[in-house]
Amino acid sequence: MPISRFIRLAGFTIQFFLVIVAATPTRAQVSPDHKTQHVIFVMTDGLRWQEVFNGAEESLMNKKNGKVKNEAALKKTYWRDTPEGRRETLMPFVWQVIAKQGQIFGNRDKGSDAYVTNHMFFSYPGYNETLTGFPDDERIHSNDNIPNPNVTVLEWLKNRQGFGGDGDIAAFGAWEVIANVFNPERSHLAANAGYVPLTLTPSTPELDLVNHLKLETPRVWEDEPFDALPFYTAVEYMKLKHPKILYISLGETDDWAHAGQYTEYLDSAHRVDAYLRAIWELAQSIPEYRGTTTLIFSPDHGRGKAPRKWRDHGQKIPDSKYIWMMFLGPDTQSLGERTKIAPVTQSQIAATLAAFLGQDYNADAPKAGKPIADVLPH
Repeated sequence: MPISRFIRLAGFTIQFFLVIVAATPTRAQVSPDHKTQHVIFVMTDGLRWQEVFNGAEESLMNKKNGKVKNEAALKKTYWRDTPEGRRETLMPFVWQVIAKQGQIFGNRDKGSDAYVTNHMFFSYPGYNETLTGFPDDERIHSNDNIPNPNVTVLEWLKNRQGFGGDGDIAAFGAWEVIANVFNPERSHLAANAGYVPLTLTPSTPELDLVNHLKLETPRVWEDEPFDALPFYTAVEYMKLKHPKILYISLGETDDWAHAGQYTEYLDSAHRVDAYLRAIWELAQSIPEYRGTTTLIFSPDHGRGKAPRKWRDHGQKIPDSKYIWMMFLGPDTQSLGERTKIAPVTQSQIAATLAAFLGQDYNADAPKAGKPIADVLPH
């Protein structure tokens, strides 16, 4: 069923010095004039910046390096003569909408670095850094499914005036560990991940169907279903509860890359882009979300380079520290793909999210990265 249909259902010189100063983001101030009242934050696990900014990589579109079964078909689908053409073919919503109406960071070929500050370069440390604003290499140094000892920005917001209502904040994930990233037993956040059904009263036929599919669909990975299941779970929650903050973590991009299957990796990235369009269009169709919603999009870590190391990430692959991030919404200037700009870090996302909502996260979490001023209201 098409996604849209489902949604309907459900220097040394002064000149050099000035250039550097202009390219360096200033420290953000929380603006009382913000328009954002809702945030949708989507993450996709381990999607490389190379594909995001350059599209499909030719050296991987073969059997040897990418386990490609039909090279001609894959190239017909995703290969174009220019990086701009390839990336738009792979992720049309990103490059037709976010790049024109929002801001995108992380194209290292154009002087825009985005990177993690933890030293692990894998999932749980990345999710922790993203959602708390700081790394915790001493306690978050594995992917074990343990409750996060750190308070995420979503938990912090839940305890702020205006954000503690029933259903105001919810998190959904493909990987079963995502729920524990938010430590729901302590935080009391709505967190649903893996194959666990979501029980809501009232429910919808679509949610009932997704819950059945979680239980009945054959499992390729025991700790993670295909992305469609958590995504449509989140969609139904959004339609029923109208949360102020909706977090969605998707995982196929990482799983297919680890398997070395480039066709499936590209296909999953393409689907993620379609999910972004779907959730954004759903938001625009709901009056209280229209004109008041900011979309954030980022991965938890990067990956190694082609032709071999692209499959993996971690401490032994330094290139996997590099990520990307995107922002789209009423408070973000339409500056598009950022170039020749000071680096941004994963640790800045949490405070940036809070600042969109008029909240100063750093006041209570001083070790968290500072908000990214360029994407906030000036």
